[in-house]
Amino acid sequence: MEGDCLSCMKYLMFLFNFFIFLGGACLLGVGIWVVVDPTGFREIVAANPLLFTGAYIMLAMGAMLFLLGFLGCCGAIRENKCLLLFFFMFILLIFLAELSAAILAFIFRENLTREFFTKELKKHYLRNNDTDVFSSTWNSVMITFACCGVNGPEDFETISHVSHLLLEEATPEACCQRQLQTREGTFVDREACLRGVERFQNRQGCYTVILNSFETYVYLAGALAIGVLAIELFAMIFAMCLFRGIQ
Repeated sequence: MEGDCLSCMKYLMFLFNFFIFLGGACLLGVGIWVVVDPTGFREIVAANPLLFTGAYIMLAMGAMLFLLGFLGCCGAIRENKCLLLFFFMFILLIFLAELSAAILAFIFRENLTREFFTKELKKHYLRNNDTDVFSSTWNSVMITFACCGVNGPEDFETISHVSHLLLEEATPEACCQRQLQTREGTFVDREACLRGVERFQNRQGCYTVILNSFETYVYLAGALAIGVLAIELFAMIFAMCLFRGIQ
């Protein structure tokens, strides 16, 4: 009976570690996407040191889970006490680090507010200056999502960098409607847009558009994180039980 229980524990341990392996692969993929994403989100994240650090923490956590899931599977199948103990200690450290990261994310969630992005836009945006990384990134986002500013075109009316311009010229080209929402897309009516004709402008703010676009993925990422933490907890329990059961 004890041998059957140990065998069952071994295969359950392998199963949980296989899920950890998959979870690590997912986190690794998301981390790589954030760091190298060509659509410009990397620069937006880079504007906030906390978010930028968080992206690399996610990348590191994904790589470690990927490796530890593999080691846990090997330790369970081969019944190697050294690998199991190594796995338990590192999975415990990762579990505590992820829990700390979740607490920090909750504490600093105000850095993702509409007001924060509006303040950053008004402080750093240089209109159509594509040599400036921040401005070029915002232009790419506004073109891709057919939106304008954080809240709408009114965000650009009080930007100090454009205060010397006529009011109707304050709206950047990136806010103008295009036949195809890419940088190469033809303007519907560029001159009318820059003169302030609303029907040729993208009037909706990017904050609302992007939030609506990624709302489903945010909940999915949260559910995935909770699932990974639960799996890690069970994996640690099985690792200790298997460690104590191996003669």
